[in-house]
Amino acid sequence: MSRKPARIEEVARIAGVSAATVSRYFNNPSVVAAETANRIRVAVAEVGYLPNLNAGSLASNRSRIIAVLVPDIAQSIFNDTVEAMIEELSMHGNSVMISLTGSGNELLNSQIDVALSRRVDAIILTSVVTDEATRARLRSHPTTIIETWALPDDPIEIAVGFSHHAVGEASAQFSRDRGYRRPHLVVPQSPRAIERAEGFIAAWSRLGGETPTVQPVSSPSHFGQGRLAFRGMSDLPAQPDVALCGSDWIAQGLIVEASAAGIRIPDELAVIGFGNLRLAGDMRPTITSIDIDGHEIARETIRALRRLAEGKSVSARLPVEFRIIARESA
Repeated sequence: MSRKPARIEEVARIAGVSAATVSRYFNNPSVVAAETANRIRVAVAEVGYLPNLNAGSLASNRSRIIAVLVPDIAQSIFNDTVEAMIEELSMHGNSVMISLTGSGNELLNSQIDVALSRRVDAIILTSVVTDEATRARLRSHPTTIIETWALPDDPIEIAVGFSHHAVGEASAQFSRDRGYRRPHLVVPQSPRAIERAEGFIAAWSRLGGETPTVQPVSSPSHFGQGRLAFRGMSDLPAQPDVALCGSDWIAQGLIVEASAAGIRIPDELAVIGFGNLRLAGDMRPTITSIDIDGHEIARETIRALRRLAEGKSVSARLPVEFRIIARESA
C-alpha cells in the first residue's frame, strides 16, 4: 500500500517553524538561520519530504534552473570553473543543467534553444557565440546571459573573463624577455586560440621580431596534436627556439616527442602551454603556462547573478586577471 507524500506542514510542525519558513529554506536557504535550517533538514529527512519545485517556480516566475554550456568536459580547461559554479549555485537552491556544445556553433545554437525552452533563469556560456543572429536573439530575450572565459568589447549582456589578445601580447613579451628569437605557434582552430595567436604576432612585430611560424591544429586540442606538431616542426627551414602551444595538452605531447628525439627542453627548445592544468606542474620538465583563475571566474559570475536577482546593476564587462607561471620548460 502506497503512503501519501509528506506535506510541508508536517516538516514545519516537527521543526517548530512555520510552513512559510520551510518554503524559504527551499527557495532561498541563505536567508534562513543556520540552527533553524538544521532543524528543517532533520525534519525533512524524518518524514521524507520532497518540495514541489514546479509550484514554487510558478509562484515566483523563476525556474531556479541555470544552464551552463561547455564545449567538452574531457581534458577541459573549464572544469574548475564549472565545478565551482555548480557547488555555489546548488547551495543557494538552484539546479544546474550542463550541456555539451562541441567546438562549433551549430550544436551550441541548438543547446541554447533547449535552455530557453526550459525557461532557465540564466545561461552561462563558456563557448563563443560567433553567429550574429544568435547574439541578437539572445540580447532580445529576457533570460540572463553571461559569457565567461572571454571579455568581448560588446557582450551579449554580461561577460566575465579576460582578453585573449592580451594573453598573446603578454606571451610575446615573456618570450622576448627570455631571449627567444624564433617562435613557433601551435594554434587550435578556435576563435579564442586564434585571437591569442593574433595578439602574439602583433606584439612580436612591435618588439622587432620576425613573423613567427604558425601551425594550425584542430579543436578541441589533445595530447596527440603536440606529438604531431613536433614532427611538423622538422620541415621548417629554421628550427624554432620556443613553441607556444594552444593548450597544456599540446605542450605535454610536444615535450614528450621532443625528448624522445633527444631534444633538450628548454636548452634547445622551450615550450609554453596555456591553461595551467594540473599536469603542467606534474610533468618533468614542468610546463610554463598561462594561468587562468577558473574559481575567480565562477565567483564573479555568481556575484553577478546575485546582484541581478536583487535588482542591482552589474557592469557589462567583469575582468579577471591572468598570469604567466614560469617553470622548467621555458
